[in-house]
Amino acid sequence: MKVRQVERILSKHGFVRDRQTGGHSQYKRSVKNGGTKLVTLVGRRGDDIPNGTLANIRRQSGLPRRLFR
Repeated sequence: MKVRQVERILSKHGFVRDRQTGGHSQYKRSVKNGGTKLVTLVGRRGDDIPNGTLANIRRQSGLPRRLFR
Protein backbone atom coordinates (compact mmCIF):
# COMPACT_ATOMS: atom_id res chain seq x y z
CA MET A 1 0.00 0.00 0.00
CA LYS A 2 1.26 3.47 -0.87
CA VAL A 3 1.63 6.41 1.52
CA ARG A 4 -0.87 8.32 -0.63
CA GLN A 5 -3.54 5.63 -0.07
CA VAL A 6 -3.03 5.66 3.70
CA GLU A 7 -3.28 9.47 3.72
CA ARG A 8 -6.66 9.22 1.98
CA ILE A 9 -7.93 6.62 4.48
CA LEU A 10 -6.85 8.73 7.45
CA SER A 11 -8.34 11.94 5.99
CA LYS A 12 -11.62 10.19 5.25
CA HIS A 13 -11.87 9.16 8.91
CA GLY A 14 -11.22 12.55 10.48
CA PHE A 15 -7.42 12.72 10.73
CA VAL A 16 -5.80 16.05 9.84
CA ARG A 17 -2.11 16.62 9.10
CA ASP A 18 -0.72 18.26 12.22
CA ARG A 19 2.94 18.69 11.31
CA GLN A 20 5.69 17.43 9.04
CA THR A 21 9.42 17.15 9.54
CA GLY A 22 11.39 15.79 6.61
CA GLY A 23 9.78 12.53 5.51
CA HIS A 24 7.66 12.15 8.67
CA SER A 25 4.08 13.44 8.64
CA GLN A 26 1.94 13.33 11.75
CA TYR A 27 -1.84 13.13 11.55
CA LYS A 28 -4.09 13.94 14.50
CA ARG A 29 -7.74 13.25 15.39
CA SER A 30 -9.75 14.09 18.50
CA VAL A 31 -11.44 11.22 20.33
CA LYS A 32 -14.51 11.14 22.57
CA ASN A 33 -12.77 11.23 25.95
CA GLY A 34 -11.06 14.54 25.17
CA GLY A 35 -7.78 12.99 24.04
CA THR A 36 -6.20 12.74 20.62
CA LYS A 37 -4.93 9.97 18.38
CA LEU A 38 -1.60 10.66 16.68
CA VAL A 39 -0.41 8.65 13.66
CA THR A 40 3.02 9.03 12.06
CA LEU A 41 3.53 8.29 8.35
CA VAL A 42 7.03 7.88 6.96
CA GLY A 43 8.05 8.30 3.33
CA ARG A 44 7.07 10.13 0.18
CA ARG A 45 3.54 9.89 -1.19
CA GLY A 46 4.49 7.36 -3.90
CA ASP A 47 6.49 5.04 -1.61
CA ASP A 48 5.27 1.60 -0.59
CA ILE A 49 4.76 1.05 3.15
CA PRO A 50 6.17 -2.24 4.53
CA ASN A 51 3.62 -4.60 6.11
CA GLY A 52 4.98 -4.20 9.65
CA THR A 53 4.88 -0.41 9.42
CA LEU A 54 1.35 -0.56 8.00
CA ALA A 55 0.25 -2.73 10.95
CA ASN A 56 1.70 -0.16 13.36
CA ILE A 57 -0.11 2.70 11.57
CA ARG A 58 -3.35 0.70 11.82
CA ARG A 59 -2.83 0.18 15.58
CA GLN A 60 -2.01 3.86 16.15
CA SER A 61 -5.11 4.99 14.26
CA GLY A 62 -7.53 2.56 15.90
CA LEU A 63 -9.24 2.02 12.53
CA PRO A 64 -10.41 -1.46 11.43
CA ARG A 65 -8.03 -3.76 9.57
CA ARG A 66 -10.34 -4.09 6.55
CA LEU A 67 -9.67 -0.45 5.57
CA PHE A 68 -5.97 -1.19 5.03
CA ARG A 69 -6.27 -4.08 2.55
